Amino acid sequence: MSEQTMEDILNALYDLIQDARNAPLSADKCVVERDKVLDMLDEVMSKLPAELKQSRTIVDSRNDLIAQARREAEGILRSAREEAAQLVTQEEIYKQTKAKCQEMAMQTQLRMAQLRKASNDYMDDALRRTEEAIENSLSEVRDTRMKFKALAENQEKKASVNVDDDQT
Repeated sequence: MSEQTMEDILNALYDLIQDARNAPLSADKCVVERDKVLDMLDEVMSKLPAELKQSRTIVDSRNDLIAQARREAEGILRSAREEAAQLVTQEEIYKQTKAKCQEMAMQTQLRMAQLRKASNDYMDDALRRTEEAIENSLSEVRDTRMKFKALAENQEKKASVNVDDDQT
């Protein structure tokens, strides 16, 4: 069975209701397979948590990337400090080492800023796409619900008019 999108499921649900047989002695009520409709609604509900889980995975990936960059930067700084400490005995070597350490620290800070920006941009884009997908899905569910509610209200009105006509 192929993977259906939420839109496919909602369209199938709409078609199921649209194509359903009329209830006996009623033009505005229909008969649908309860289990089939409930299964379709369950499938829609199951897709929403998957999209939320994807967002959490993206956030975790971003946090892992930042933690890795921080560990890498700390390792570089630690190495630079250790190297500088070993060369303290000679003044010229000490000055060179200190300058190198500062350069490495600046490069590390620059690298961390680049990684942070890249991960933030990636995260923002991924969350934006996820938000759009969720908004589209929610909009589809709301539209279908409004259509269904309008159809049900229309059927109820017709049924009450038929009852009123039968009583007079």
